[in-house]
Amino acid sequence: MSVPCAVGVDVKSTIPITLAPRFELEIDGALVASGLALDVAEFRKRMDEGRVTVLCERGTGDDLGLYRASFYHGTRRVRIVVDRDGTPVHDGYSAGEMPRR
Repeated sequence: MSVPCAVGVDVKSTIPITLAPRFELEIDGALVASGLALDVAEFRKRMDEGRVTVLCERGTGDDLGLYRASFYHGTRRVRIVVDRDGTPVHDGYSAGEMPRR
């Protein structure tokens, strides 16, 4: 797939972009809910309402095959690093208040 590139070059130029196939992970909702200080039912409800947001990042280099899912709700954040099967890796969990800017 190519997309137009207009950053200081002729707009007829293109750059190649490789899109990763869609991949879904299953992560233990009870672990995330606990880190967000919610019970599981409330966590699921807020996820459905879009009040809990998620960012998932795919590892590269030494982290190839690992994924970091960050869940945000209010001022709280939970980050979990998991393998392709959704199993948390050692030292791959953090939860708490987000740092103030």
